[in-house]
Amino acid sequence: MDFSHPVKRKAEESIVPMINVVFLLLIFFLMTSQITPPEPFDVSVPDAETVSEPAAELLVYVSKDGAVQFEDFANETAWQRLAGRVEGKVPVKLRVDADLPARDLSKVLSRVARTGAVSVEIVAAQK
Repeated sequence: MDFSHPVKRKAEESIVPMINVVFLLLIFFLMTSQITPPEPFDVSVPDAETVSEPAAELLVYVSKDGAVQFEDFANETAWQRLAGRVEGKVPVKLRVDADLPARDLSKVLSRVARTGAVSVEIVAAQK
């Protein structure tokens, strides 16, 4: 008869707490992130020497061929929707393609002024 003590095995560390932490972090980042909608069309913004962060909430996209997009609306509907959303001193942010001719940009700026906007910010990339 063998009455010797059995060999004790080392207790393995459980991986379950680490999995729980990873899933909690995943849920945290999913809940706190902001998913931005894709741009309606590809716009390459012009370069600038200095760039400040625009404070505008109203973002209007203008393509190189002059197409206008505001929220989910295009062209004339976009202008009407923008006119309904402009209130007080909230500036309008324009994301204009760098290849848009200056004469077309002046038409866009005058159209923004007719909506009642008091200031306009044009998005640019820093060199």
